[in-house]
Amino acid sequence: MLPLYVDLDGTFVKTDLLIESFISALKKNPWVLFLSIYWLVQGIATLKARLAELAEIDVSLLPLNAEFYDYLLDESAKGREIILATAANEKFAKEIVSHYSVFTSFISSSEGENLKGSNKLNKIQEYGNKFAYAGNHQIDFKLFSVAAESILVNPSRKAKRLSQNFRFNKVFDEVSPDLRLWLTQIRVHQWLKNLLIFVPLMVSGSYTDYSKITLTFIAFLAFSSLASSTYILNDLLDLPSDRNHSRKKNRPLASGRISLVSGGVVMILLFVLAFILSNYLSFEFLFILFCYLAITLAYSFKIKQYVGMDVVTLAILYTVRILAGAAAIGVITSFWLFAFSVFIFLSLALVKRCSEIKLMSTEGKNRATGRDYTINDYGTLQSLGTASAMLAVLMFCFYVNNNALNDQYQEPSLLWAIVPGLIYWIMRMWIKTDRGEMHDDPIVFSIRDKGSLITIAFCGLVTLMAQLL
Repeated sequence: MLPLYVDLDGTFVKTDLLIESFISALKKNPWVLFLSIYWLVQGIATLKARLAELAEIDVSLLPLNAEFYDYLLDESAKGREIILATAANEKFAKEIVSHYSVFTSFISSSEGENLKGSNKLNKIQEYGNKFAYAGNHQIDFKLFSVAAESILVNPSRKAKRLSQNFRFNKVFDEVSPDLRLWLTQIRVHQWLKNLLIFVPLMVSGSYTDYSKITLTFIAFLAFSSLASSTYILNDLLDLPSDRNHSRKKNRPLASGRISLVSGGVVMILLFVLAFILSNYLSFEFLFILFCYLAITLAYSFKIKQYVGMDVVTLAILYTVRILAGAAAIGVITSFWLFAFSVFIFLSLALVKRCSEIKLMSTEGKNRATGRDYTINDYGTLQSLGTASAMLAVLMFCFYVNNNALNDQYQEPSLLWAIVPGLIYWIMRMWIKTDRGEMHDDPIVFSIRDKGSLITIAFCGLVTLMAQLL
């Protein structure tokens, strides 16, 4: 039986260890972004070696090509010699072979050699000219062309085109990501948060001004594009913690259903689109968009690691959306409305953390991965969250009692009808959280929960009636 040499990136695992090591090193030291250029000038092998020294990757959490792995287990049971043949640095190769007993040995890149393409072929032929090889990339066709047995696994787009003129002994091909998967990745459902941009348009009574409606819609698209870009960035930075989470491990990037390279390209395109759209709006809006980006980057790289600071930052990011909507159409929104926004979204951010702690408790975990929370923090966070919710109700009451609303609403007194609806919705969210029935994203829960949808629709209807009657 021929020895089987198995590629790592994209073949055995549905990810790229070079990109993963870069992300891991970058989280530890942002200067890696510039150091990587210096290391790359010295050679790709040097870059891989330096990043491997800094990176911390749990190979047990890497997403596998499951069907192919089952095949390897069967072949190993038959006594076949299976060797990991990877261009990744030897540090990761050793860890993979140590963790997965299906491999008998490995060959890999070192600081002095990048084991890819012809270099990999030459290394394999040092051990014998007759071999089987499993790969996924177009460069692997250099090995397929001389291998006695060829196995194509989860091929890249270019490799899939080349495969049409090549006969393989076996093919393990997964379905390419479709539009629905990409919409999940960019979190289209989270664009509901960006509807806050329309709040200044509504409360200022400008909802019949077509020019302001157009500006607000452009602002919504710009913010949504930037938000989706930052969601991808956050997922890239959160790969280890997401893979260690019972639900988040199924996210497209964490599970490998969307490649890290594709995710990075779409992230950049969405980022560029956001700032192209913002050029049609005021300088104030552009400044707020930059502030949102700066706060989000600070959150993704550092703030989310600190207890308390993360939820406060999330509340600020929600409120920034209202500021952006006001800047887009050049209006000033009530102080009480901003205060209400800060407290209500602080409460929702705490709902999110409490639901995660509840899930940790059921899974027997004591501490969150990548965040400074333990199961003992639940009581404190719940108290802060419910207190913040009641403060939000109070701020809304002050907003309704504001005499300035007489210029914005025909019947501002009707807004008092929102108060009991708001109290009910907040109670419902926290009771569901305490019961362990809350989704780890309160927005997802709200759009799936009939009680929440009815309450939100009622509040929206009351607001409209106060404007028109």
